This record gives sequence, structure tokens and C-alpha cells, in this order.
Amino acid sequence: MKESKIYKEFRSLTILVIIAFLLKATLVEAYIVPTGSMENTIMTGDFLIGSRFVYGMRTPDWVGIPYTDIGFDVPYLVFPKFRDAKKGDIIIFKYPRDTHQKYVKRCIALPGDTLEIKSRKVYVNNKEYVTPEYGKYVSRMNAESWSNPTIFLGNKGNKDHFKPIRIPKKGDVIPVNPNNAQLLLHLMVLDGHEIKIVNGSNEYFFTMTDPENLIRRKKDHSFLNEYYPIGNKINPWMQNLPNGELYIDNQLINDITSYTVKQDYFWAMGDNRDDSYDSRFWGFVPRKYLLGEALFVYMSLDFKSKLPRFNRIGTILN
Repeated sequence: MKESKIYKEFRSLTILVIIAFLLKATLVEAYIVPTGSMENTIMTGDFLIGSRFVYGMRTPDWVGIPYTDIGFDVPYLVFPKFRDAKKGDIIIFKYPRDTHQKYVKRCIALPGDTLEIKSRKVYVNNKEYVTPEYGKYVSRMNAESWSNPTIFLGNKGNKDHFKPIRIPKKGDVIPVNPNNAQLLLHLMVLDGHEIKIVNGSNEYFFTMTDPENLIRRKKDHSFLNEYYPIGNKINPWMQNLPNGELYIDNQLINDITSYTVKQDYFWAMGDNRDDSYDSRFWGFVPRKYLLGEALFVYMSLDFKSKLPRFNRIGTILN
């Protein structure tokens, strides 16, 4: 009798855990904000609830131990979307250079849009994108158009002065030439192609996984040999790539005249423009990495005092 009762309680608990997991994986996206990149719209320490079904409910694409990298990818399904992401949405998405991390930013530009930043003002399709109600700048503007090599594509300027860039759209046809090389490498890798440089018997494979980002997150270098074998993995944004012939899916790049984009992409930026690591630095958000739209704050914790901020609970995000 006692064993039967324990079994029933265990079964009930297991069912509840499975239901909670399925809700988390398909309908609701939860996110804890660790940085101030969206202040004062979203505060550091806010606990967010987002809608997964808005942009297309999807089954889990990774199974493993929560809050770790221990697990494996699994095939997934994407259900019909309620609507497309639109300008101004606060989106939750997988960070393209480390998909085990989630980011929350504001969607600034959509597939097919052209974005430019001039003296901090953002222009989308030549129209100024008005700074959000609680958006802010915290540093003095550097009006000079100096070039920051850590900016996306390396030749676009800096965070306050960004040269025009078209946000890729599914079906876009991009010529294959040296001027588009870094852009094409980014898109081809994000689209899921195998890109490699072959030099004799040596092969170097492109990946979006950023070892420096992993080091910051892990604070431990010992995992690098397992997750990022430096010997044969390279990034599209690296300055000094190995010499050799470039192949896409085992086809020599010299035999390809153009590339057709396989999915839609988006441009995301933080409302706290001077303290946001966003698309200006790492580029586009692929459609497949969109997790949901952030809706409201269900809890907020002041990380310094460790006390709840009750006035933030229930805040609707817009």
C-alpha cells in the first residue's frame, strides 16, 4: 500500500513536470534579464514571460540538462505562426554566436529592410526610427565617423555611425564576390551549410560558435578542447583566415556565381543604445532562432539588494 502511494505521487509529479516542460517549450518563453541593455524599458533582474506561439510554436530542438551545455540537438517541428515579427517587437531569441544563451532586444528592422545609423539616429528604409519611450543614451556621442573593427562585418563604421546594410530576406540572391565574402560566410553558416577551407590535407570548418563568448560565460578554459577544437574551427569574422580553397557543401566556391538566402533575418538592438551588445556588433537574427515575443514582467529582483521590486511586477512591455 505504501509503495503504491509513493508510486502514484511520483507518477503525478512526473506528469506535472512533463506538462510544465511542454508548456515552457511550446507556449511560454521565460527569461531572466541579466544585463541593462534594454533599460529603462526592461530592468536588470526582471523575470519575463514571452509568447512562443506568436511567431510559430515549435517543439523542442534540444534535450539536455537545463542551464548547462550538456545535451544534444533533436529534430523539431514549427507550427503555423499567428503573425510575423514586426518593427518594435521586443523579441527573445537564441544568441547566434552561442545558441545556449538567450537574448532579449527590440526588433528594429525586418527582412528586406535597409538600415543605417547616422549620428546615433537609426534610419530604416530612409525613415527615422524613433527612439522607444524609455530608450536612452548614457555616454557622450562621438560625432566622428571612426571605424571600429569589432563592429559587424568590420567595415561598417561604429555603433553611432553605421553604413547602410540590407537585412537579408528569404529568396534574396547575393552575388558571390570578394566584396560580399564575410556577409556570405555569415549567411551560409547560419543557413546551415557546411563551409570549409581546404589546404592540402588540412580542413578548417566555419562555425558561428564564438570561443571568446564561451570563455566569458564559462570562466573556464578547460572545456574548449571539447566544445571548440581550435585546430580546425574558424569563425566568419576572423581577421586572419587560413589560406586554401573555400568549399560550400563540398562545392568549390569558384564554381558558384550567386547565393540564395534560405531564411528571413532580423535586426535587433537594445533600448539602452550605449550599453547594448546587439546586431551592430554580431549581425542578424535568423528566423529559426526567434523564440517568442516578450510580453510582461512576472517578477523582478534587485540584484544588488537581493530584494523584490514589487512595482515592476505585471509591467506590460511595449
